[in-house]
Order: sequence, then C-alpha cells, then structure tokens
Amino acid sequence: MSDRYTRVGYGSYRIGGGRQPAVLVVDFQVAFTEPRFPLGGLAMVHAARDRTSELLQSARARQVPVAACYTAYCGLADMPLWKVKAVREEFFYGHECTKMDPKIHHPDNFTYCKNAPSMFFQTPLITFLVKQGVDTVIVTGCTTSGCVRATIVDAFSYGFRVLVAEDCCGDADERQHRSNLEDVGRRYADVLPMSEVVAYLEGLPAGA
Repeated sequence: MSDRYTRVGYGSYRIGGGRQPAVLVVDFQVAFTEPRFPLGGLAMVHAARDRTSELLQSARARQVPVAACYTAYCGLADMPLWKVKAVREEFFYGHECTKMDPKIHHPDNFTYCKNAPSMFFQTPLITFLVKQGVDTVIVTGCTTSGCVRATIVDAFSYGFRVLVAEDCCGDADERQHRSNLEDVGRRYADVLPMSEVVAYLEGLPAGA
C-alpha cells in the first residue's frame, strides 16, 4: 500500500471473519480453465483453480456453504455489451465452455448462472446466503480485475464481512491481479493467503 493512501487512513482496519462464512467461487467454468478455449490458457487462473479446490475441501469439512457460478447467455440480445471476443462468441447456454470445472463442481455446491460481472447482480445469491445465516463471504475465482472485483464490491455493499483468498484468485495479468487486490484490500476486504483462510475455517466450531 502506498504511503499516500496510508497517510490519509486507507487500510486502517482489519475486519476479520465472522461466525458463519460461505465460500463464493466466481466463474471457474472450463472457458477459463481448459486451454482448448480462447480464455483458457492462463496459468495464474489454473493455479488459482487448484488452490480453490483445496480450500473447498476445508470448507466442506466444516460444513461451510459454497456458492459457485458460471456465466452464460441466451444470445446477444440478453448479453451486456462485453468487449471480450470469446464471451460474445461462445458464452451461450449449452456451449461446452459454460460447464463448471470438474475440480470445482460438487453436488453440495449452490451452482447457478450469472449474466453480469458480479455474483450478486440479479441472481439468487442473496437469498441463499440469508437462508444460511451467512455473515462472511470468502471470495475466490477469476478474473481478479473483473468479475472477482465486482463480486467483492457488491458483497461489501450488502454488508458482509469480505475475505479474499488471494492465491485462489487469478487473472490474465499479474500486475492487474496484484493492483486490484491491493486496492480492494485498502477499501473493502481483508486480502489473505489461503493458509490464513484455512486457519480461520479450522477455528470455527464443527458444523457452524
């Protein structure tokens, strides 16, 4: 964090996790995790997917709910004005690229489709989190500078405690990954290594 931000008070507090977390998994669909697709050759995203898979095992051991999303549309008519070629050409219902990555997909996950960057925008996520009594969200997924950041901002706006597992998020550009995590870390969220997130989960009462 730059001295200028620190000097005027950004990043002054650590929020911490609450008593009932949920893990949010943003867009680990095969479009981003399999090299045969145009957006699927990003090494940082693949590594983040693998670490998220490990994190989800810890979450399930504590019966922590998991919500995972993918992005798809009926056609260009219901699609926002994306500037990403692959999204405009392939992200349609029924296209193979919209399938969840098998390392992430699990029958116990709450899996749903979103049609905007944030996992919250006009989706059933809030209903799911409220029914589970969630006060804390742990954000993972891709890409850090896009849909992950949008999800973090909306989670903050809805009043959740927000933890970001930094090594469970990935982007095309490491500079954008780091700068965006630094920025949300001084404004909206606690950005933590996965090891600290796992320690937090393991410190919860069993079946919390």
